[in-house]
Amino acid sequence: MRTVEVGDLSIGDGHAPKIMSVLNMSDNSGYKPSVHIDTDQAAAAVDEQLVPAGADIIDIGLQSANPKYETKPVEYELERLDAAAEVIEKVESDTVFSLETRYAEVAEEGIQRGFDIVNDVCGFADPEMRPTVEAYDVPVVKMASPPDLERPGALKTIDDVFEALERGGFTDRTIIDPAFGGWYDGKTFEDNWEMFRRLREFRAFECPILTATNREDFLGDLAGRPETDDQLEVSLAAATLEVARGANVIRTHDTRETADVVQVAHALSEERTVRRNETENEVAVSELFGASRREANRHLSLSDRVTGRSDHSSTLTFVVTDVPDADVDVIHNAAELCEVTVGTAEDRVFLSGTVAALAAFLERLPVNTDALETVAESVRESITRE
Repeated sequence: MRTVEVGDLSIGDGHAPKIMSVLNMSDNSGYKPSVHIDTDQAAAAVDEQLVPAGADIIDIGLQSANPKYETKPVEYELERLDAAAEVIEKVESDTVFSLETRYAEVAEEGIQRGFDIVNDVCGFADPEMRPTVEAYDVPVVKMASPPDLERPGALKTIDDVFEALERGGFTDRTIIDPAFGGWYDGKTFEDNWEMFRRLREFRAFECPILTATNREDFLGDLAGRPETDDQLEVSLAAATLEVARGANVIRTHDTRETADVVQVAHALSEERTVRRNETENEVAVSELFGASRREANRHLSLSDRVTGRSDHSSTLTFVVTDVPDADVDVIHNAAELCEVTVGTAEDRVFLSGTVAALAAFLERLPVNTDALETVAESVRESITRE
């Protein structure tokens, strides 16, 4: 994975996840505590609240990306940019500022006035956005969106999201945002849940990942918390999982609580082994934990040259209990020559292998007992899911 450097921050594998705090300078926001119109109050919020609470990046929004609000033209954002730039001048803390926009013209003006990152909520829908950020060599967050400046994030399935992120390519300093949320284009809670479960697949782009799920209704629905004000706890649960699944930047309205959760989740998650060659070539090797076949297929789909099969690239493991002795012997016999590992202790069977090996195991496994049929059905279901 590429490491994106901005100021003193290193964003990517082998580095602690970063907290991006939201500061909205438009009344059109779904979460009013993040709105600060007055520049003095906004600067004070950064210095006295957000940075001390753990914010690494301050993301300033000039208009809401929520499609329930009318899209404002570039002139509106340029007018609000004056106030945003004034906030940067007034802030005393040493922090990184991100500018949320969809217009290349606003991005260029913002870079010239002190912004360190461009957060493009329309994913290079403005054809001048990529050339602009490349010309100034600044990091850019590319949110998955259709090529339409008035429909940020308006995508439904995970395949739609991947296609949108691929469109227009990436700069050398791109951070990707899968665009969780409703976005009023037919995306359901179920679509968001599926994309969340498969978050690791976005690592295939080899770009740092930003997640923005804070106080989203698709999380609140799982706990029966439909109101935004009641969705802090579900947001923190999601942030924990996002870190474990590879997110490098967590965007939030709840800085202190999220920073604490992210710090603990990072410390206690499986450590990703990242080895770097400190030579001019800067070769880096990152280990992927728990890579499913679908994740492997994502990596392969973006590859120019492939050797081998994706069904050899992921391992599934099962523990089966209360297995009759006779069936244990059958399982051991079926596993022979299939490169499937089987271990038994009393009435417990440990079963592990790649998708390909387990598929071969199923072909050799007779299902003439209830126990063996249950084993076969469970393994087959997992292979299908993968």
